[in-house]
Amino acid sequence: MFKNFKKGGQRKPSKSSDSSADASSKGIGAPGPGPTSKSGVGAPVQNTVEPVVPPPMTHVEPLPLLGKSPAAERQNLFMRKLQICCFQFDFTDTLKSAREKEIKRQTLLELVDFIQSGTGKVAEACLGEMIKMVGVNIFRCLPPASHESSGTEVVDPDEEENYSEPSWQHLQIVYELLLRYVVSSDTDTKVAKRYIDHTFVLKLLDLFDTEDFREREYIKMVLHRIYGKFMVHRPLIRKSISNIFYRFIYETERHSGMGELLEILGSIINGFSMPMREEHKLFLMRALIPLHKTKQVGNYHQQLSYCIVQFVDKDYKLADMVIRGLLKYWPLVNCQKEVLFLGELEEVLEETQSTEFQRCMVPLFRKIALCLNSPHFQVAERALFFWNSEHIVSLIAENRQVILPIIFEALEKNIQSHWNTEVHGLTVNVRKMFSEMDAELVNECQKQLAEKQAKAREVAEQREMTWKKLEDAASK
Repeated sequence: MFKNFKKGGQRKPSKSSDSSADASSKGIGAPGPGPTSKSGVGAPVQNTVEPVVPPPMTHVEPLPLLGKSPAAERQNLFMRKLQICCFQFDFTDTLKSAREKEIKRQTLLELVDFIQSGTGKVAEACLGEMIKMVGVNIFRCLPPASHESSGTEVVDPDEEENYSEPSWQHLQIVYELLLRYVVSSDTDTKVAKRYIDHTFVLKLLDLFDTEDFREREYIKMVLHRIYGKFMVHRPLIRKSISNIFYRFIYETERHSGMGELLEILGSIINGFSMPMREEHKLFLMRALIPLHKTKQVGNYHQQLSYCIVQFVDKDYKLADMVIRGLLKYWPLVNCQKEVLFLGELEEVLEETQSTEFQRCMVPLFRKIALCLNSPHFQVAERALFFWNSEHIVSLIAENRQVILPIIFEALEKNIQSHWNTEVHGLTVNVRKMFSEMDAELVNECQKQLAEKQAKAREVAEQREMTWKKLEDAASK
């Protein structure tokens, strides 16, 4: 991983020498001027050397500041500071090793400032040690989730206390160091990908399951930057996120970082080129749409809805598949989920063209009719809000001969008997809109409904007579 230290590479030229035989190599700090010959004939020579991994440190001790050290010594000093940052401490006891913890924290802050200042490029040997230090700190066994330790069901994140990682005062700076390095314009991706490799990325993805939302935010920023800068990691990141989703959907239904993963995907989907690759369509069908079936969908629905709408916005032909997928996983007894689904459905319909709408409008409006008659006023109200969208109204108007007969009975039932006055008023407005759109069709639907109700009364009367005959026969 690291370049071997060449024998004699650190030997300084003799004071009596008229020229220097050693060439300098690139390091972290800016190269300093080399010694000049006494005769004045020789040119200045750089006096930096390839950094060498120092022997392991046995204890934490303060080191000179990088900014105040000679340029030729910064590389090896940088390596020694990285070793300080590899020490691990017990943060459950705030008084234990307090001095060493503070030295490490200050050292981490100095390294972040050094990377951010752009004083010089990080030499490859130093880069390897730096990524190793990052891994030592952030790659760890996560503590059991609250539901695992207590045995309770996962609750709404807004209602539970936020978990705080005890070592966050150090972890935050380590993540900041990694982020600053990845986004730096001085970072050479060809060199960096040897250390920020597939294994590193996979371990980073595993950390999304941490319950500390601050850590998830940092991981999200780092991974998003890695995806943008390291082309070689893009297929791996997409595939790994898919695998996390599959495990969540079909096995555990428990993961702390679904929202953050979906936020990353939202940016990725936004950058898809057209025509869309089959791989991406399969991901939509097999991973994103089934995410609607879980009990915890409310925790990440906003990000999920954004991803779904992005797909339809990119390729309107996917609207039929998305709408049918939503209908497949439509909640049966959870009214709050129904409200979320209706909101997402409206956003999808805003991007839907007439051809795709016609393919799914029959099952779609059968479901909407059920929602219109929901005793939960928020569900009924949200379904009626569809008629506030000009685009959706135009689609309905084009296909009113099919749609109105499906929902007319639900509208009449709301007008006659719904308990909520707001729902009653919205329903009256929708019926009026249809009357203005096609009064003849409304009259025809009303006539058909009257006939249907008359037949239903006849059937009920026949049933009652039959039961009466059976009762009379049984009493004899």
